[in-house]
Amino acid sequence: MKKSMLLTLILTVSILTIVSAQSEKEKKSIEIEVRKLDSLHAAAVLNGDLKEMDKYWTEDFMVNNPFNEIDRANRIRNGAVTYISFQRICEAVQIRKNTAILMGKEIVVPKGKSPDAGKTINRRYTNIWMKLNGQWRLVARHASVICS
Repeated sequence: MKKSMLLTLILTVSILTIVSAQSEKEKKSIEIEVRKLDSLHAAAVLNGDLKEMDKYWTEDFMVNNPFNEIDRANRIRNGAVTYISFQRICEAVQIRKNTAILMGKEIVVPKGKSPDAGKTINRRYTNIWMKLNGQWRLVARHASVICS
């Protein structure tokens, strides 16, 4: 192998290593940011704060909810589902450019006239966040009850 080709190969490998390291650093930064937003969203749901929730949801946000329905968070919006406790535990994050997928478990206790009010409900969730117009927004969600 010619010396110039060898130098080019070494330089290329070095650049790719640097770019990859920067990419991993960027992914970690994004992960920290979306984990925080996911926690803030959970707090807004617990508090029933629709104005705050709307900061996180896209206009066309949709959810596959634990009641086996696909909707636009209608049960939350109309107050049919409220919580005395809402704990979200993110177990995995995957970053793909402008998309972040968070998965984990939730431990919730509905209140008032909500179905299963007063009972502790364990469920699995997936939240999909996208960076749109410079802001991370929740575009879709799936939550399902864990059967014992």
